[in-house]
Amino acid sequence: MQPIVIIGSGMAGYTLAREYRKLNPEQELVMICADDASNYAKPTLSNALVGKKSPEQIALGDAAKMSAQLNMIIKAHTWVKSIDATTHTLQLECNDESTEQPYSKLVLAIGANPIRLAISGDGADDICVVNNLKDYKNFREHLEQRPDKRVLILGAGLIGCEFANDLQNTAHQVTVVDLAPQPLGRLLPPHTATAFRENLEEAGIKFCLATTVDKVNIIPATSAGADDYEVTLANGQRFVVDVVLSAIGLQPNIDLAKHADIQTSRGIMTNSLLQTNQADIYAIGDCAEVNGTLLPFVMPIMQQARALAKTLAGETTHVHYPAMPVAVKTPAAPLTVLPAPMDVEVTWETEEFDDGMLAKAMDNTGTLRGFVLLGATAAKQRLTLAKLVPDLIPAQV
Repeated sequence: MQPIVIIGSGMAGYTLAREYRKLNPEQELVMICADDASNYAKPTLSNALVGKKSPEQIALGDAAKMSAQLNMIIKAHTWVKSIDATTHTLQLECNDESTEQPYSKLVLAIGANPIRLAISGDGADDICVVNNLKDYKNFREHLEQRPDKRVLILGAGLIGCEFANDLQNTAHQVTVVDLAPQPLGRLLPPHTATAFRENLEEAGIKFCLATTVDKVNIIPATSAGADDYEVTLANGQRFVVDVVLSAIGLQPNIDLAKHADIQTSRGIMTNSLLQTNQADIYAIGDCAEVNGTLLPFVMPIMQQARALAKTLAGETTHVHYPAMPVAVKTPAAPLTVLPAPMDVEVTWETEEFDDGMLAKAMDNTGTLRGFVLLGATAAKQRLTLAKLVPDLIPAQV
C-alpha cells in the first residue's frame, strides 16, 4: 500500500500525524513541506516577547526529532509542483531535482499566506509579516537592531491586536492602523469594540482607524544605526517608526488545489469528512473551507485533525464543530469571542461590569448564537454560555 502523504508541516499537519499515530502506528506516513519542518505552535508567536521566548526557544522539535517521534518520513525544503489525482502521484522538486511521490491518501494542510497591500515608497519591501517562524525571526532581528522601539502595525484584527499588546508590554511604542472604523471588525459588534479599544489605549497603544498606509519611505541613518521609516497614511498623517508590521489577514493557499481540479472558493472546499471533490484527497487547517465555513483558529484544527485521523484509520468520522470560543491574547483587555454565524440575524444584549462587559448575540427565537466576554468577570461565564450555543456543524452518527 502506498503511503498517506501530508503536505504541510504546520499545526494542522503535525496534529493530524500525531492523532493518526495514536490509531495506527505502522502505516507509512510521509510529510512534505517547503520549510525546515520545525514543529511549533503559530499562536505563540504573537506573545513570545512577553513570554521572554527567543525564536530559537519556540520550536518544539526539528524535522529529525519529529520524524523519529511520529515514525514518519519528512521531506523538508521540498516543493509540491503538481498533483495528479488520477494516478495518485505528486511531482516534487528539491534542490533543483524533480521526483515523484505516490500516495494512497493525500491531505492538504497547506495553510494560508498573508494578504499584502499595494503600498508605495522605497521602504515598502521592508514591511515585515509574521506567518511562520522564519518570518518571526526576521521580525525580531528588525526589532533588536532598532533601539527606539517604535512600531507601526497595519491591521487591527486578532493578530494585529495581539502583537500590539505584546509589543506594548515590552516597552515598545505601538501605533495600529486599520481601514475599518474599529478593531476586530469581523469579530466584535461596535459597542464592545469601543470598550476593547479604550482598554488597549489605556495601556498606551495608539489607533488610527478608518484609514490605511499609503506610503513607506526609508529615512537613511545619519550614523552607524539602522534606517528609520516615514509612514504616510491615506488621511495625510505621518509617523516615523523603526519597524512596520503588516497583519491585515490571511488568504488560504488554493493554487495547488486549483491546478489539480480540486474545487475551491475562499478556501479548498470539503464536506464534513474533510473530503475534496477528488477521490482520496482531503484538506484541513487554514486552507480548508468545510461546508462553506472557514475557521482559521486552533480549536477547529484540533476537531478536524481528530476526525480525519479516524477516517484515515478506517473509521469514517464527520468533523463536529461545537461552539468554539476564541480567546484573544490581549492581557490589557482580556477578551473571549464566539462570533455569531454570518447568515443569522441577531440582536445584542449587554451586561456591564466594573472590569468589562458581557454581550450576547440572540437570534429571533431567543437562542444564544454568539457572545463577547470582555474582562475577567465576564470570562468566568465562558463555559456556561458555550454550552447554550447550537453546534456550528452538528455531530453525525
